[in-house]
Amino acid sequence: MAGATDRSPRAAKRSDTVEGTPGSQAADSAKRTTAHRERTAGTLQSADRALVALLSFTEQRPEWGVSEIARHHGWDKAVAQRLLTTLTARGFLMCDSTTRRYRLGPAVSRLARVGEHSGVLPSLVRPVLARLLRETGESVVLNVPNGGGYRCAAAVDGTGPIRYTALVGALMPGHAGASGHALFAYYPEAEIRQIFGATALQRFTDTTLTTVDALLERYAVLRDQGWGISHGEYDEAVTAVSAPVFQAGTIAASLTVIGPSHRVRHAADGIVEALLAGAAEATDAFGD
Repeated sequence: MAGATDRSPRAAKRSDTVEGTPGSQAADSAKRTTAHRERTAGTLQSADRALVALLSFTEQRPEWGVSEIARHHGWDKAVAQRLLTTLTARGFLMCDSTTRRYRLGPAVSRLARVGEHSGVLPSLVRPVLARLLRETGESVVLNVPNGGGYRCAAAVDGTGPIRYTALVGALMPGHAGASGHALFAYYPEAEIRQIFGATALQRFTDTTLTTVDALLERYAVLRDQGWGISHGEYDEAVTAVSAPVFQAGTIAASLTVIGPSHRVRHAADGIVEALLAGAAEATDAFGD
C-alpha cells in the first residue's frame, strides 16, 4: 500500500542501526559494556583468563581437570575447556589422554629458561640488595635452588677491607650454611631426605650439619622464626643470616646478609630486622 510504513523485521533492523537513534545508542552501549568487560584495567579478559589458568598450576597443584579449574575460578565449563585446549595446542599445557587431566607443557620450560638466562629475578631485587648493603654494610646475596645445592643469582659486596665476596653463578652445597637452610626448610620432608639422605653429607668445618635429622631440626626453627643464622658452617670465618623469598606461595630464593663473623655476630639483631623487610619486598616483587 502506497505510503504505508514498512514494519518488516528487515526494516526494523535498519531503523535500529541508524546513527543517533535509540536503537543505535543501545547497541553502542552494549558494545562498550562488552569492551569494558574484556579490558578491565587495560587487560583483555580472554588473555587474562589464560594466564590465570597457567598460574593455577603450582607445586602443590600440578594437575587440573576441566571441571575442577572451572569450578575453582567460577568459569563456565565450556570456557575452561576452550582455554585449556588452546593452551595445549600452543604447548603450554599437556593433556593426559587417559585421565583427561592437564599439566604444564614444554613451552613453559622454554620460557623459564629464557627468564633464567635473562636474569629476571635478580633484576627485580637489585634495589633490595642495594638497600640492604647500605643498611648493614655487609655483602648481600640472592640464592636460588640448584639440585641438592644452591646457586648465587645476584650479589653485592660489602664495604671495608675485610668482606665476603660472592661470585654470581657459583654453586654451593645445600646443607652447609643459612642460605641453603632458608631454601630447603620449605621442601617436603620426603624430598629433603631424598636430596640429602642418599650419601653422607660432607663436613666442611666443625659446625657443618652432617645428618638429615640435624638439618630437619634446624629447618623447623627457621620456619618458626622466619629466618636463620649460621656460624662458619662452610667457611669458619663467616656468619650468614638468611630469610626465604617466596613466589606464589612457593620457595623461590633465599636472601642472605653475610660477612666476617666478628662483625655479623654483634650486629645480628639489626641485620635480621632489615633482612626480613628486604625478603618481604623481594617476595612482593616476584609476584603471585
